[in-house]
Amino acid sequence: MKKWLMVFSGLLVSVLANASDKVVTQNIGMELANDIAKESVLACRKAGYQVSAVVVDRFGIVRATLRDDLAARFTMQIAKDKANMSVMSGLKSGAFRQQRPDIRQELNHINGLIVMQGGVPIVSQGVRIGAVGVSGAPGGEKDEKCAIEALDKFADRLEF
Repeated sequence: MKKWLMVFSGLLVSVLANASDKVVTQNIGMELANDIAKESVLACRKAGYQVSAVVVDRFGIVRATLRDDLAARFTMQIAKDKANMSVMSGLKSGAFRQQRPDIRQELNHINGLIVMQGGVPIVSQGVRIGAVGVSGAPGGEKDEKCAIEALDKFADRLEF
């Protein structure tokens, strides 16, 4: 019996040693990403602003991009960079900006990041699965409000 336990113990150690060979993650799906981008743009449109919204997954890869009819061309890039800041930091981009003024300028020189308000992490069951960035309203606080409205609308889909 002692020999069996040793073999079993060795087998268990072998299984645990290989547990890191695969990583399972949660990530935002295409349908939800599209819905959040669209609802962010519609929320800002309802408030009278023409914006772009970009949703990135947990790795900063673009999943959905939507530019309202009259939104400026550059709002898409700014929205993406705001979303990347949120997915990287795990914070709303405006909150990160307030907490880290010491490195804000350095981060603004990194391609794909911008430290401006308007990016919001997308969290499902406590796991960051992506982020949404909005750009084009007159002020980042308005961009952020549109993103939060969209996330609130789909809270039930983020719960499960």
